[in-house]
Amino acid sequence: MKKLISILIPVYNEEGNIPSITKAVQEVFEDPIHDFEIIFVNDGSADKSLSIIKQVVATHSNIFYISFSRNFGKDNALLAGLKYAKGDAVITIDADLQHPPEMIHDMLQLWEEGNDVVYTYREDKNEHASNFNQFSSKMFYKVVNSLSDVEMEDGIADYRLLDKKVVNVLNNIHEDRPFFRGLVKWVGFQQKGIPYMPNARTTGVTKYSTKALTRLALQGITSFSVKPLNIAIYLGLTFAVLSILYIPYVVISLYKGYAISGWTSIIVTIAFFGGLQLMILGILGIYLGKLFMQSKQRPHFIIKESNLL
Repeated sequence: MKKLISILIPVYNEEGNIPSITKAVQEVFEDPIHDFEIIFVNDGSADKSLSIIKQVVATHSNIFYISFSRNFGKDNALLAGLKYAKGDAVITIDADLQHPPEMIHDMLQLWEEGNDVVYTYREDKNEHASNFNQFSSKMFYKVVNSLSDVEMEDGIADYRLLDKKVVNVLNNIHEDRPFFRGLVKWVGFQQKGIPYMPNARTTGVTKYSTKALTRLALQGITSFSVKPLNIAIYLGLTFAVLSILYIPYVVISLYKGYAISGWTSIIVTIAFFGGLQLMILGILGIYLGKLFMQSKQRPHFIIKESNLL
């Protein structure tokens, strides 16, 4: 009996890639081992992405779309697609064709062998990325892995297969600003990772700036761990103990009648501890902010239109 595979494609300003990714997915399923559906999630694109998606949908009965009222972010686009996917398994893939569609065959085979999650991670040598981007990616995952409670391979991607039971679990998680890559690792189940070499982007530009990656790192760390709070405690304790060592110097100087000099060092010390306190307050603020946003219970996304509703 054929199973239904849902192909979930988040879209943000990818007007030049939509016809290509549609054709590539259709070619993968030319051999009808499984039925398939494609779900495009338009994440508030400012270009012609939505109109092109509608043109594709009009000529195919197994292609659907969801369009947000504004840009809610890729992770929320993925969650929206999971909510409405009907497949026995869901494969998430980017629209820019950097994720090789032909790997879907390997992912389906590993799924049929009993793996509930088949995820991909970039190989060490990526000829399409600059040395800086590769270095920053490695540092990103080193920091996330050291400060959070989930372990992710360097270069883990949003190209993965999820079994229906994993999708059901993810659909029941209602945290604010979800970090999807971390959530998939956190839920457990039997998971298998496979390396891939990304293709060159054909059109458009990457949506991940340095600012966006920094925000993603903070989101990932604070979503799965309170280690930054523990570090703040240890920093405070360490400097409190070190400050005690200054007391003997002051007492001896007063007893001997020496002048206690060092206005420059005092100013530097005050500036240092002031910055340290602001950093710790910032860490606390991030966690309090997450609680504040969670308490509002706002929806992850707002659907403006869709042919699934």
